[in-house]
Amino acid sequence: MSTKGIYTAVSGAIAQSDKLDTIANNLANVDTPAFKRDEQIFREYLKSYEKQSEVIEAPRVPASIESFYPLDGNDKSYVDSAGTFTSFTQGALQVTNNLFDLAIEGDGAFEVLTEDGVRYSRAGNFTLNNNGTLVTKQGHPVLLEEKPNVQFQDRLIKLGNVETWNITPQGELFINDVPRGKLAITTATNKDIFQKQGATLYRLRETTTGQVVPSKNFRIHQGSIEKSNVNVISEMTDMIKTTRVFESTQKAIQAYDQMNGRLVNDVAKFR
Repeated sequence: MSTKGIYTAVSGAIAQSDKLDTIANNLANVDTPAFKRDEQIFREYLKSYEKQSEVIEAPRVPASIESFYPLDGNDKSYVDSAGTFTSFTQGALQVTNNLFDLAIEGDGAFEVLTEDGVRYSRAGNFTLNNNGTLVTKQGHPVLLEEKPNVQFQDRLIKLGNVETWNITPQGELFINDVPRGKLAITTATNKDIFQKQGATLYRLRETTTGQVVPSKNFRIHQGSIEKSNVNVISEMTDMIKTTRVFESTQKAIQAYDQMNGRLVNDVAKFR
């Protein structure tokens, strides 16, 4: 009994440790433009599901006083991490009056070109590289909308030493009052397809169904940036709760360990 319980308690402690890591990462990125908070997801894992239904006597239903059955270790239950869930809720907009800062209000993300191909980002704190091309802080070029027979090179936003340029709320680019295309603002039919890559970039999961499509529900705010959607007070409160649960699981582990010690040292004396 005690051996079975200690592993259940250990799985709970590991789960709470993972949750603390996620909360700490959220707090560390509270000032990162357009950062989206993560939340750890857990599920119950039942030992009985390792066996086929025809070879297990224990029914896969909640136990009750009226239905006793031989368990044979098949009632073991653990906490299993199901990964992290990213919240894509809107972050607050902060006015900077910097023309190179672009904030998305609503649904969608910027398309940027990296060494590994197209990636997606909500962070619009852009700048110009040495070639006069609009790029992210990491140097990845920002892309215009994809069109038939148009190469990536022709989708770059080359401003150079232009006199005036601006982006409309609909994402249309004007250079010297001449239209030059529209920003590639995309979303997905299933947001779970977006996976964090680091440096505020997202890539597409290969194991999740869904497809990337042009966003229609958005507005571009030039001269503003989107702040992170991390609520410091909420995260700190969650951290305190998680820490207390973690401490409780540690006490449970210690209790089971003491029980094991008595089984080995004290019970043996009565034989």
